[in-house]
Amino acid sequence: MSNLQAFRASLLHMLDDPSVAGEAVVAWHEDGLLLVEDGHVAASGAWDDLADGLPEGTPVEALPGRIIAPGFIDAHIHYPQTDVVAAWGARLLDWLASHTFPVEQAFEDRAHADAAAAFFLDELLRNGTTSALVFGTVHRTSVDALFEAALARNMRLIGGKVLMDRHAPPALCDTVETGRADSEALIRAWRGRGRLGYAVTPRFAVTSSDAQLAMAGELAAAHPDILVHTHMSENLEEIATVQGLFPEHGSYLGVYDRFGLVTPRSVFAHCVHTEAADLRRLAAAGASAAFCPSSNLMLGSGLFSLNQACACGARVALGTDIGAGASFSLLHVMGEAYKVGQLQHEALDPLHAFYLATLAGARALRIDHRVGNLTPGKEADFVVLDPSATPLLARRAGAARSLRDKLFALSILGDDRVIERTYLMGRLAHARDGGKD
Repeated sequence: MSNLQAFRASLLHMLDDPSVAGEAVVAWHEDGLLLVEDGHVAASGAWDDLADGLPEGTPVEALPGRIIAPGFIDAHIHYPQTDVVAAWGARLLDWLASHTFPVEQAFEDRAHADAAAAFFLDELLRNGTTSALVFGTVHRTSVDALFEAALARNMRLIGGKVLMDRHAPPALCDTVETGRADSEALIRAWRGRGRLGYAVTPRFAVTSSDAQLAMAGELAAAHPDILVHTHMSENLEEIATVQGLFPEHGSYLGVYDRFGLVTPRSVFAHCVHTEAADLRRLAAAGASAAFCPSSNLMLGSGLFSLNQACACGARVALGTDIGAGASFSLLHVMGEAYKVGQLQHEALDPLHAFYLATLAGARALRIDHRVGNLTPGKEADFVVLDPSATPLLARRAGAARSLRDKLFALSILGDDRVIERTYLMGRLAHARDGGKD
């Protein structure tokens, strides 16, 4: 039986990358109408164009002053690191040893993993994130807990068990054989259930042997519908370590390429220090880079050049990288991306930033046929944004002279308070006032 929902508000979504295709791909309707039927977008556009076609008696929820937009998509995040957000530390490798590895050991316990997964997913929804590519820990229980919680919420989520067989605490190391067996079991148990997907997840080249990286490549080849999710070129000390461990492979990307891990389904977090030749190789492969400006600044890793990556044709999306990242909010991450650009004399256009947090993320995760914008047929994952969520934001947004100006104010001044509601397939999943379906 059909269930038609109608929402009247300003509508914003991207049909393509505006930095390439121009402003014609920015769908903006100041007085718009979103129709949702059976969990999918039935229509979206200007109120004047669609209102007369509404079936008689259809209730319309009016949301004056609000903006309806696609749910945000986080291209790189660690759910077990929720408890080390805002942990003081030095650089990447020291931070892992001091903060990350100790907290990840607790995820062998299923009750701990269940509680962490529930908090993590609710925090995503509170910040308007409806899809994410997520690291678990080395423990199979961590992924079982994450997927069970995501299935209960009907989230479109992709995750995987960490593969790590060296240069880590013994309690966090698997083996080639156990890593393969656990990954295969998780793929069988969860892939395709509800809105879930799997990613083979070597932590990074430092913590996986040649044999384990080769096994990861074999898994990716054997399952052409799963992703590859790992880290690359985040930090100069890390890069030097990789060069010492793999002197014959030429570059960090060359290590992954050697083992069959550079594919159209690969997402490489950070790529801060990736050179142009490797960015062009990423582009040729159809792989993606996850730009995580908050964590890059927090750990002093360096400044990712979005302009260089785009000039090389590489796909780029945004990631919060919780817990080195300081916020679950992709609005906040857009603002941090702008600041990283400013330090390199690269001004990030607010329209491009919004694309990076929505449709670009869907493309990186290979789910853009399902989510990422509000075109008819897509799953109705969307957010209701309140540009007057705080007194300062209300004053600033009220004086905005253009859509760019308003979006920029949201990215610099906005946070979870801007997210008035989050919907998953047309069902209310979070409300700022605490209400849910």
